[in-house]
Amino acid sequence: MNEIEKTDRAELFERFVEVVEKLRAPGGCPWDTKQTHKSLRPYLLEEVYELVDCIDDCDYIGMCEELGDILLHVLFHTDIRNEAGDFGIEDVIALVIEKLIRRHPHVFGDIEVSNSDEVLHNWEQIKLSERRELSHKASLLDGVPRSMPALLVAQRLQEKAARIGFDWMEIKNVWGKVEEELAELETLIDCGDKDKIEDELGDILFALTNLARFLELNSEMALRHTNSKFSRRFRYIEKKLRELNIENPTLEIMDKFWDEAKEME
Repeated sequence: MNEIEKTDRAELFERFVEVVEKLRAPGGCPWDTKQTHKSLRPYLLEEVYELVDCIDDCDYIGMCEELGDILLHVLFHTDIRNEAGDFGIEDVIALVIEKLIRRHPHVFGDIEVSNSDEVLHNWEQIKLSERRELSHKASLLDGVPRSMPALLVAQRLQEKAARIGFDWMEIKNVWGKVEEELAELETLIDCGDKDKIEDELGDILFALTNLARFLELNSEMALRHTNSKFSRRFRYIEKKLRELNIENPTLEIMDKFWDEAKEME
């Protein structure tokens, strides 16, 4: 793999923990020792998005590196809490093992399931019962991170609600909801009330996310792909403008190059 030989997993993991601890120990790296959970937050998000890019590009060498970077963050955050006496890496691992066993009774217990939908339904019910042990006000929607991209949050909220039957019966009903929301927005466009327009626009995006779910697609991924497509075609326009030394292009000229980019794809 690299300079570090592949060896026993336990030994390798222990070595990794030691490296992180040394970085943060007195006399270690000045940058590492002053980091906090909040200061590391943007870097963690960046690493996750870099991993997603590698997955989209089928870059498996890059995936290997990015997974290592994410694991580094897991150890880094854990070490900060270990220094405060709250928990250590052993607690993190023990907790996730216990949770996996508890939430997979069809694997580690005597529950029988016939398909993946039943697995997801059981998973959500187990999670809800766990939360209600802590609070009787716990909701099935709890646990959807607010900091995730809004389209992804919308899809997760809809998926969770659907698992207990709060869902449209047919895709035609979903499409009807999209058309209804579009019509409501159209009537508000000229009203000048930005708050109402924003509210209706949000309803449309939520309805379109629901449509994506019924089509067994992910709205976040669909938009990511469209963003990439737009970027690719616009860069082609820029390339042609440079080649032809056009400094003030008209919309018609740019549309022509856009169509060329589409045809090339």
